[in-house]
Amino acid sequence: MKKNKSKKTKEKHHNGSRKKSLRYRGVFQALSGFGFVKTEDGEQEFFIPPDGIHSAMHGDMVEIHVTKPSKGKKSAEAEITRIIERAAETLVGTFEAGSRSRRTGDIAFGFVIPDNKHYTDDIFVSRERSKGAKDGDKVVVRITDYGDRSKKRKSEGIITEILGDINAPGVDITSLIRSYGLPERFPEEVRLEAGRIADHVDADMIRGRKDLRDVITITIDGDDSRDFDDAVSLTKKSSGWELGVHIADVAEYVKEGSQLDREALRRGTSVYLPDRVIPMLPEVLSNGICSLNPDEDRLTLSCIMTLDEKGKVKKSRILESVIRSRHRMTYSNVEKILEGDEDLCREYEDIVPMLNDMRDVSGLIRRRRVRHGAIDFDLPEPEILLDDAGRTLDVRIHERNEATRLIEDFMILANETVAMTFSDQGLPFIYRIHDNPDEDRIRELALFVTGFGCHIKLKKDGSAGAGELQKLLKEVEDTDAAILIRTLALRAMSQAKYSTECRGHYGLALKYYTHFTSPIRRYPDLQIHRIIKEYLRFKLTDEKTAHYREILGGVADRSGSLERRADDVERDADKLKMIEYMQSHIGEEYNGVISGVTDWGIYVELKNCIEGMIPLRDMTDDYYELDEMRYQVRGRATGRTYRLGEPVIVEAVRADKAAMEIDFRMAE
Repeated sequence: MKKNKSKKTKEKHHNGSRKKSLRYRGVFQALSGFGFVKTEDGEQEFFIPPDGIHSAMHGDMVEIHVTKPSKGKKSAEAEITRIIERAAETLVGTFEAGSRSRRTGDIAFGFVIPDNKHYTDDIFVSRERSKGAKDGDKVVVRITDYGDRSKKRKSEGIITEILGDINAPGVDITSLIRSYGLPERFPEEVRLEAGRIADHVDADMIRGRKDLRDVITITIDGDDSRDFDDAVSLTKKSSGWELGVHIADVAEYVKEGSQLDREALRRGTSVYLPDRVIPMLPEVLSNGICSLNPDEDRLTLSCIMTLDEKGKVKKSRILESVIRSRHRMTYSNVEKILEGDEDLCREYEDIVPMLNDMRDVSGLIRRRRVRHGAIDFDLPEPEILLDDAGRTLDVRIHERNEATRLIEDFMILANETVAMTFSDQGLPFIYRIHDNPDEDRIRELALFVTGFGCHIKLKKDGSAGAGELQKLLKEVEDTDAAILIRTLALRAMSQAKYSTECRGHYGLALKYYTHFTSPIRRYPDLQIHRIIKEYLRFKLTDEKTAHYREILGGVADRSGSLERRADDVERDADKLKMIEYMQSHIGEEYNGVISGVTDWGIYVELKNCIEGMIPLRDMTDDYYELDEMRYQVRGRATGRTYRLGEPVIVEAVRADKAAMEIDFRMAE
């Protein structure tokens, strides 16, 4: 009897443990009618079928119950049993009238189609809750009932704000800002705190700093830039140069724990949109006392590097300083000076010799980096020109020139030098890291390029040094396969991120790297400036060090998340303006390159970076199928193929802002 009881007890305990292990928590990722939940530890992912979603929406923190175990490569299935935390209470979308009253002609009810494609269900809105929205209006809707998919009960909501017609000036970008939850204005307490900061540098603030006001220092930025957080200087020495990179000392004004600091951490980064900027700091700081405006004393953190005749840093020092920028230069004017423009050379004759030396020194720095294996994909970037009303006039390629490369080279060198200095000290710090590429994708790329007579030398662990990819891209540079191979190499890359560990930067082929040069627009730069200043002032006590070790991981993670959000909204804003541009060019033909192939369509990128899709269902000359291994689609009857990287001529047939889509067709 005792023996049997013991056995039953063990079985009951085992079953209880097993039952408990079938419940997990995680974030729901919605797709088209189904979704996935990745567990909190990131180790498992479960498929959620349509009838297992219930009232969950994209981004919700949920509890799930496993209903089917995994089988082979097929994920385990689960059902969402509880919503722990909602990701969104309001959404931005397009109002679509459902029907009208026969008696009055008024809209009886309608639906809001969310802009965010992850929210796949429309939200029902009754007439009383529509706030008078018209068909096609962009609106903000607050969800009052999340519905239940398994019971076919729709989500319901109430419209809280009507943004206007999507084609009205500014409404498209405003809708996007609301959709992503970006802050549009600074809280009153933040504005008041910013307003109390002195608008000039006085003698007391300069005391104890290195006075560099007599050193010829300049800023070089874009023509339309309004905040200048980096300046440069270069002095010829007997056996090389002394390069100074001077960065606005924002940490002197934005103290940890202040209202300004909390708001900066909440925003994480400035966001640059075609018609506006959403800054990390109030303009009274970013365009005022923190901006290195010409002919004004400004507090800075300077990284002074002594370079030999080959461009190698022989020694460096980081110090608190005060500068007085001699000129506010633009990339276009510097480029013209370097090309010998007589009028500009005469106007800026005091800095022409220094600019020529800067070009030479940046070339030395760049060549050293390339020799170490740095990869430059040299990807084109779109430049969107708007009229006074905010409508798109033109989309063209932003041209990189010697001036932009010069500043890039100097900033990269300063970031490397600062990272090396503080990594060697073993102090808590935030680094900018870029891990090695995905090994499976690199192996696939290595196998694929053999068909073009190319070779990637892989290490024993299956990885490839940055120099191998650099060599590959150089090898195919002027061939028909250049675009294809560059695209595949880029897809294999990891995403750069912030970390408290100094793990190096693969793309730049650097062992040490950080973000030190933009504290006006990036929170990690501001955070490490505080550490640098306390170190320089001998105030980095054990208590302070422990404090930074405790908070920096969270700062790095949060900053990375906000950076990705900014990247997403900037990309979507550019796409909206590109769609707007294409709306007035329907029927026109363009040269493009196939930028992607899927089982639903062929993506084509035009020379100005505008990308659209040719739906396979619209290709009537054959039935096309995806050949994933060869990165192409192939016609079943004719055998005709369209391959990634192949040049094509397309005609624009549709540009839809609401759907965020541009459709092409192959030109005849």
